Amino acid sequence: MKIDLHTHILPEHWPDLRERYGDGGFVSLEHHAPCRARMLIDGKLFREIGDNCWSPARRLAECDAAGVHVQVLSTVPVMFSYWARPEHALDLARLLNDHLAGVVAQHPTRFVGLGTLPMQAPDLAIRELERCVRELGMPGVQIGTHVGEWNLDHPSVFAVLEAAESLGAAVFVHPWDMLGKERMPKYWLPWLVGMPAETALAICCVIFGGVLERLPRLRIGFAHGGGAFSGTIGRIEAGFHARPDLCAVDTAVSPRAYLGRFYVDSLTHDPDTLRHLVKLMGADRIALGSDYPFPLGEAVPGSMIEAMDDLSPSTRQRLLAGTALEFLQRSADTFAG
Repeated sequence: MKIDLHTHILPEHWPDLRERYGDGGFVSLEHHAPCRARMLIDGKLFREIGDNCWSPARRLAECDAAGVHVQVLSTVPVMFSYWARPEHALDLARLLNDHLAGVVAQHPTRFVGLGTLPMQAPDLAIRELERCVRELGMPGVQIGTHVGEWNLDHPSVFAVLEAAESLGAAVFVHPWDMLGKERMPKYWLPWLVGMPAETALAICCVIFGGVLERLPRLRIGFAHGGGAFSGTIGRIEAGFHARPDLCAVDTAVSPRAYLGRFYVDSLTHDPDTLRHLVKLMGADRIALGSDYPFPLGEAVPGSMIEAMDDLSPSTRQRLLAGTALEFLQRSADTFAG
């Protein structure tokens, strides 16, 4: 079995959000050719996508070709809209979550959904989190690495994470609105450098902020193999001990003690990097993730893991499906049929 924890989906159509809310900055979709569309922000191209971003039939055909049994669906992070007015972000989150739940309902043995939340308004975010879990049947949500100027240790974000722990909801953290992007106008550097740094920053805020110490039952995972975190854990640990006056201000627990307390996906693009991640965190904290259907993802989800002949069968199966099942709190029988 292969379960892809990290995939993105959009509706094929949605309302004109500028007209709906009276504000700019939202994404629109322009279908300009068969099976092709442009994501636009205030008329400016953000990304071109194919119909595998919205067509369940196309997704299922590509999953079958790659041997993927289950995709975990989440929105494209640019849709988070944390900058928007709270009531508008809530309305958009409900629209996206209802669509996602509808796709899952049509194919319950092939898809699982992670909802999105209006994180700039914790009370509204908690209300939508409860709806996602209790009404829409989702096992959790996807959130960004930050909410404007709030990092993941901010009290307002913590309130939502606390609610997720209480509900037993998983939280998958995806980088967005990368730090330092104003210095990275060329070479696709926000995606190549900014995203790994952004994810490492988010993990450090969770660790240094004592979030997992205060929420020991929270299931939280990070995209892209945890970004740059695994390559910098030595420096992070050294800094914690060298300057406790700066680093150990909200927790006295060593950063290494938190290894094994959070999850990451397998999207490292390099077998040796994945081997290091397995050694550092354990296969029981790493789940297959491809970033389907985008070009920086793994073209054939799970193919790198399957090609690593030094992995034991139990480790390989844990990476391909077992960890995702644990993160989602689902049994394999859920997807039989």
